Amino acid sequence: MRVILERSNLLKSLNHVHRVVERRNTIPILSNVLLQADGASIELKATDLDLEVSEATPANVEQGGATTVPAHLLYDIVRKLPDGAEVMLRTDDDGNAMSVVSGRSSFRLQCLPQSDFPELSAGTFSHIFRLDAQALKGLIDKTQFAISTEETRYYLNGIYLHTHESGGKLMLRAVATDGHRLARAEVEAPAGSEGMPGIIIPRKTVSELQKLIDTPDVAVTTELSDTKIRLTIGGVILTSKLIDGTFPDYQRVIPSGNDKKLVIDRQSFAAAVDRVSTISSERGRAVKLSIADGLVTLAVNNPDSGSATEELAADYSADPIEIGFNAKYLLDVAAQLSGSEARFMLADAGSPTLIHDTADENALYVLMPMRV
Repeated sequence: MRVILERSNLLKSLNHVHRVVERRNTIPILSNVLLQADGASIELKATDLDLEVSEATPANVEQGGATTVPAHLLYDIVRKLPDGAEVMLRTDDDGNAMSVVSGRSSFRLQCLPQSDFPELSAGTFSHIFRLDAQALKGLIDKTQFAISTEETRYYLNGIYLHTHESGGKLMLRAVATDGHRLARAEVEAPAGSEGMPGIIIPRKTVSELQKLIDTPDVAVTTELSDTKIRLTIGGVILTSKLIDGTFPDYQRVIPSGNDKKLVIDRQSFAAAVDRVSTISSERGRAVKLSIADGLVTLAVNNPDSGSATEELAADYSADPIEIGFNAKYLLDVAAQLSGSEARFMLADAGSPTLIHDTADENALYVLMPMRV
């Protein structure tokens, strides 16, 4: 194999694929990136057996071929080469090593044979649809913070994506929950998604997707089966296994009878929560909200270091209520809201609270209260 290409093109593709590779691997080939040169491009591919990302980039292919080299090592080398440089990739006759040459710099990397590289067989996809990148990014951004990290409840370790009938319209809905909070976002379902299976996209795949959707005006082609998802974003193809489990009936935890309405300035509220929670020893400490006519008082008590209170003007005219929330969870939700105000719908100190985004009626958040 002998290929010459722009450093910027190679770096961009390596940046997209190398993140999939785990730093520590018991299987050596999984530390490598597969390079396949053919025609006028070179394709890079990396996998961790659950997730695979590939991208082809334009190149001057003097001699076609394929090999695998350590992914993070190649990425670090190319990253440190000067802007505008040309890079030559050349394998030895015996295929055991590959030279990376640019200007006066020359590196020699050990290769493993292409035949050892595992293929994540995609199988057949039952549903194919195209979704605007901005819409997909919105679904992910608004829900991913609520994904559970508790491995025992593995079916909560991802975003549940499914279609749902709402007001006579079919919606594509994303839901994530860790049992303490729930985030839900939806967009109008694209053609082709009708009757799709409800799927759980794993946390690592969600994280990679967020980084790959860097151009908002691209249409993302999504292909689905019961066990796999494949997304094509521009020239990047991401294939991932899905979580094999049943997502709980989340509708049951979304309260419908919350009648106490609190409307508050989002930025002032987030800043006040951040300030008073400074006093607590860990981020999970509760902030107590004392809500009365036109006023919210935030309070944190820490027996070891002291206490803090702050008052905020708010739009509230129902019965007074005192309720506690995890400070970090309040800040996480506030960071997702796009409107200038947050609307809380409360019931009592022991019941889940609904938080609405005043600028996006398709986003909804549920927070479980804490005892204070």
